[in-house]
Amino acid sequence: MKTSKLIFTLLFGSSSLLAQDLTSKKGEPILPEAEDWAISMNADPMFEFIGNAFNGNTKNKAANTGWLSASHTIVGKRFINERSAYRLMLRIGYVNQTFKNMVINDAEAGTVFNFPDKQGQVEDKYKHNNMNLCIGAGKEWRKGKTRLQGYYGADILLWIGNSKDKFSYGNKMSALNDTSASGSSTTTTPTSTVWITDQDSSAFGTVVGVASSTTRPVFYKSGMTFGIGVRGFVGVEYFVLPKIAIGAEYGLGLGYEMTGKGRSEIETQGGTPLQVANIDNAVAGSSRFGLDTDMNQGKIFGFSNAGTASLKITFHF
Repeated sequence: MKTSKLIFTLLFGSSSLLAQDLTSKKGEPILPEAEDWAISMNADPMFEFIGNAFNGNTKNKAANTGWLSASHTIVGKRFINERSAYRLMLRIGYVNQTFKNMVINDAEAGTVFNFPDKQGQVEDKYKHNNMNLCIGAGKEWRKGKTRLQGYYGADILLWIGNSKDKFSYGNKMSALNDTSASGSSTTTTPTSTVWITDQDSSAFGTVVGVASSTTRPVFYKSGMTFGIGVRGFVGVEYFVLPKIAIGAEYGLGLGYEMTGKGRSEIETQGGTPLQVANIDNAVAGSSRFGLDTDMNQGKIFGFSNAGTASLKITFHF
């Protein structure tokens, strides 16, 4: 109850003091003007902090209204006049991650160890590289003569992205099973880490386990993804302070995304006599088309999650 009263006061308390006057006591304009710039961000963390700070419950969540939530996209505006503005969206994402895991050293498989000595270990590596780029532009028109402002408009978005995985192993794969008198050995089934990869799950980099296998991945590269989308939107904002507004937005998106052919490489064995070789394989491309509420660059076209948020706060300057 205390949290609800606090949020209500934050959102609407200032209106009772200023009584819909569109300038502050210092003469500052409340609403945006021609040539103003603006930047929007997710307001959920602010409301969660307020709720948690005043009732001691760290599990409070802000209300989710469905636009802008998981976005990593910068959303900016440039006002043409007090009734219209250009919108700009940008995301540049690049990730290069390395995951490591230790496994037993197969070369010491035949060695006898006296406690506390033990069989040695070697290192497996999984390197993941991911790139996302999203740019967008649009225009909005505004309605309302008070602190409560409605708006509507449309955006167009373009995005590209791809990913690459590379694996290396501490134990060598051999075409021959051999254990020497000194204990060193080679094997056709080396002990290797099994990873969750980027193609399998968002939890990539997690170790599934360790296995002895005659085939293991070496390289994967997705095809380049290109996408285009258009999105109509409607929204509402309330100016709680001069040039500071809290609001929400909903939209309807139409989009098309195409991914080209990729490539994978595995290390395996075969033939007579038995040989070890790296074999290339083509990875088929794909395409997607859709129409849905707030779809463009949202959960359906998930490369950059641009253009999605819940409650938002916008600063004008």
